[in-house]
Amino acid sequence: MSVKFLSLLFAITLCITSCSSSRSELHVYNWTYYIPEEILKAFEKETKIRLVYDVYTTNEEMYAKLKAGGDGYDVVFPSGDYVSILASQHMLSPLEHARLPNLTNLNPVILSKIRHDPKMRFSIPFVLGSSLIAVNTRLYPDFEPSWRLFLKPELMQRTTMLDDMREVLGAALKSLGYSVNSTNEHELVAAKQVVLAWKNNILKFDTETFAKSFAAGALFAAHCYPENIVQEYDPRRIEKDVTFFIPREGGPMYVDNMCILAKSTRSSEAHAFINYLLRPEVYAKIIQRLRLPSINKNAEQYITNTPVYSLDSLSNSEFIHDVGSAIISYNRIWQEIIIGK
Repeated sequence: MSVKFLSLLFAITLCITSCSSSRSELHVYNWTYYIPEEILKAFEKETKIRLVYDVYTTNEEMYAKLKAGGDGYDVVFPSGDYVSILASQHMLSPLEHARLPNLTNLNPVILSKIRHDPKMRFSIPFVLGSSLIAVNTRLYPDFEPSWRLFLKPELMQRTTMLDDMREVLGAALKSLGYSVNSTNEHELVAAKQVVLAWKNNILKFDTETFAKSFAAGALFAAHCYPENIVQEYDPRRIEKDVTFFIPREGGPMYVDNMCILAKSTRSSEAHAFINYLLRPEVYAKIIQRLRLPSINKNAEQYITNTPVYSLDSLSNSEFIHDVGSAIISYNRIWQEIIIGK
């Protein structure tokens, strides 16, 4: 075999390796159910960027994985309080607004209410909403639109609550008339007693399988993210069988955001993905599937269904914020609840 032929073979091999390794890709870590698969495939087809897509069910799960080193993720979708935490720990990359022209589609009224990152230095709002209660009215037609539902003896072992510290403790605090962001130790201890009473009556704390259980008729009611149930329930029956409500006492409210991690080496691809999701016709398909209220003012013209709740219905709810050092008390109390102390 000649030296010339070997040189040519080496050049071809090097080219193939180089071309393969330089293929654009983006690693995304997002909430379960948030973006329909067809949207992801459409992005890949349009941009030629391959998506590596993983999901999580709680902010705590996401944060723990990132702190442990993660798997080379580029874009994550933390709630507002975790944007504050990640930014304070230098885990987020500043965003380049010039590369996000679709930012102009966001509703300025909503943006004015966001406190965790008002200048959108590290985060772009994606979805605004609330956990709430879903009731199968075919199985349980008469109910009180209150957090007290989880104390009803006739619902013993027929309900679940989210396995989420801030959501559950926030609900308990609100039920007592306190802020979901309370840092008062006496108020937190009082909320713990409320949650322990709920725990005695519910089947379990569950953030992963509640939607499937509810759709199968195993649960009469569930503290939930409604988009999970919408994805699992028979769409021909959901309007007849299911009532979603935000308890009259109010509850925790969230903004989930699009962020680029500081360790990402794919800034161009990450900005392209965020900008794509802000495109009105794309955002409309996402929000219509989730049946959540839109915070993209120019997407509304493409939305044909009705969300399970309106932004107006959140008037008595309160955004979850970073509670600083009080998170130590939250973590302690939540662990005491889980282990039954």
